[in-house]
Amino acid sequence: MSVQPQIASTEHFWYRLQPEGPYIDTQRDNKAFGFKDGRIYLSEDCGHTWPYSSEFPEAEKITFSVILKNGNILFATGAQLYLSTDNLKSYHPVTVKNPDGSDYLPHTPQNPENPGWYFHPLNGVKSWDVNGIEMLVWGNYCNVLGGASPANIYYSVDGGETVKIAYAFGQNPYFRDNGSPGGGREGTLLGNPDNPVICRHVHTVAYNPDENAFYACTGDGDRPEGFECHWLRGIYDAAADRWDWKVVHSDHLNSRYKGGGITFVDGMLYWISDSNGPEPYDRGIFRCAPEDLTHPERHERLFNPEVESANMVIQDNVILASHCAPASPMATGIIVSLDGGKTWAQHDLAELGQRSPCRFHEKNTEGWFRVDLRAGWIERAEVLFIKPKE
Repeated sequence: MSVQPQIASTEHFWYRLQPEGPYIDTQRDNKAFGFKDGRIYLSEDCGHTWPYSSEFPEAEKITFSVILKNGNILFATGAQLYLSTDNLKSYHPVTVKNPDGSDYLPHTPQNPENPGWYFHPLNGVKSWDVNGIEMLVWGNYCNVLGGASPANIYYSVDGGETVKIAYAFGQNPYFRDNGSPGGGREGTLLGNPDNPVICRHVHTVAYNPDENAFYACTGDGDRPEGFECHWLRGIYDAAADRWDWKVVHSDHLNSRYKGGGITFVDGMLYWISDSNGPEPYDRGIFRCAPEDLTHPERHERLFNPEVESANMVIQDNVILASHCAPASPMATGIIVSLDGGKTWAQHDLAELGQRSPCRFHEKNTEGWFRVDLRAGWIERAEVLFIKPKE
């Protein structure tokens, strides 16, 4: 049995760090997936015990994991995906496929220690029920740590057995593979040479069942070649296994369109602004009808934390978001609404240190949201659990 950490409290929620044991990288209902000391682990009681495990020498290099509805676990190190279909008794590499079915192979890194964060996401919600099929769709938040990487949107419709490219962004000349953790202006060009749309990385991908459409937003900068902050809308044709993506809007890095945390509730589009760069900033948590996305005068700003952030989750009328620590007056800033955005509060969990909460996962069966705490804004640190008060 794991040793449970002390539970602290604010007016709006309880919170605690994860129990001693494996680093809990993802959760779903009663299940949790974690890693520690060269092994991967699976729990069926929300991380209290870990009856399933397997040796995995590169466990500390895991940058992505997801527990799927059928029980499969898809996880990744920097540039390699793995799938387990038997509660971690075994696992095997998964080779990503191009839209035409050919192998999509990662580039040969200039520094083997920095192969690129090919699969690392910033958001925690990555799969949805789409016409009776669970679709896993996510983009990689890359070109920050772990080496330069092409920015892509990936998908699977068969429980992770097959993973394919949904959208491949173009070759960004500012994030070439030069062997460094974040890439630079010299080195190997990465990405789709036939796509003029460039970005640094993907902030989030989300599904709107009312439209049967996916939305994605990216960052980060303004370049002579064009913006890196884009909103895309994608339609998936299941019969043809084909995507149709269109760039809906592109804008400056200090606009509300540098966003994240996309969520759809009752047909309405919600997101949080990651606006930074030159003032004035266009920040806040916004809501609009999807068809009004390109009309800012029709947006409703629900709350303005006056701090940049690309992290948010909405479930059961609870909205949780966060501050980006390097830009915040708070050490560990949490934004919360318990009534769907009518009233708001902010709490500084200062005893946790300078941390940026990200990768908000939906609640487990015990009612706890799971949140990454990152040093700076992206280096892995601790895991936080938050339970809203009624």
